[in-house]
Amino acid sequence: MTKRWKKHQHRKFPTGKPPNFSGQHLMHNKRLLRDIVNIAHILESDLVLELGAGKGAITNILSNRARKVLAVEYDRTFVKKLKQLKLKNTVIIEQDLLNISLPREPYVVVSNIPYAITTPIMKMLLNKPSSGFQRGVIVMEKGAAKRFTSSIVKDPYVIAWRMWFDIRYIKTISRDNFSPPPSVDSAIITINRKVRPLVPITDYLIFWGLANYVLRNPQSSIDIALGGIFTPPQIKNLKRNLRLKNEIPVAALSEQGWGLIFETMVRYVPKFRWPKIKKREM
Repeated sequence: MTKRWKKHQHRKFPTGKPPNFSGQHLMHNKRLLRDIVNIAHILESDLVLELGAGKGAITNILSNRARKVLAVEYDRTFVKKLKQLKLKNTVIIEQDLLNISLPREPYVVVSNIPYAITTPIMKMLLNKPSSGFQRGVIVMEKGAAKRFTSSIVKDPYVIAWRMWFDIRYIKTISRDNFSPPPSVDSAIITINRKVRPLVPITDYLIFWGLANYVLRNPQSSIDIALGGIFTPPQIKNLKRNLRLKNEIPVAALSEQGWGLIFETMVRYVPKFRWPKIKKREM
């Protein structure tokens, strides 16, 4: 539940229902619902977290496949409908999505998440790579899905996620498959933990500092963006090792390129020159 929802939850509205502040749009295409769960490859041993369970359309399918489903929903009307389904292996958590305690054991996420809090949800799942999150299939607003999977990365947190997780754009979903229909299309993305992370999980804060510093201006050249960390000769060697034939902005660096830059910094740059970041800045 967002602050705006809390502000208006005691008001009366002409339609009898408050506006859709949460950005939650319920999917009604049964075939598409099955496809989403199929993409997730749910095993009988899986613990599945569903964020924004709504009336239980996806929850119902998950409950027949997973060992246990944690269905998170804060809307009291939807919670009542979820309880009426009496789904096996399912625990209904009536709580704000962003205030839940994530499972400590390995878990999978399958969710149609509210548009309004897409980025906060992704940060909750991915900002700490030592968490139990293993993989996920998430339906979200198309624009956000494109941003999280683009080859041009302007946000430090997006490139940080990619050091430990593979994020892929699967397909676009028409707005006609939702009720109420949103003003834009949605998309399915998959997230899978990398077998071989590009940066050690124990160094995640160090990498965040690097990414935050380098992407202060995403359109900067590599020479300018890396200045202050690396010496000019080091930058020259880095560009050669990156096999860059033409000058490109730092936003266009590949995941592997970022991994190489990090490895070079840790190996050759004195620690006092490593950029620092505070957790509240993530």
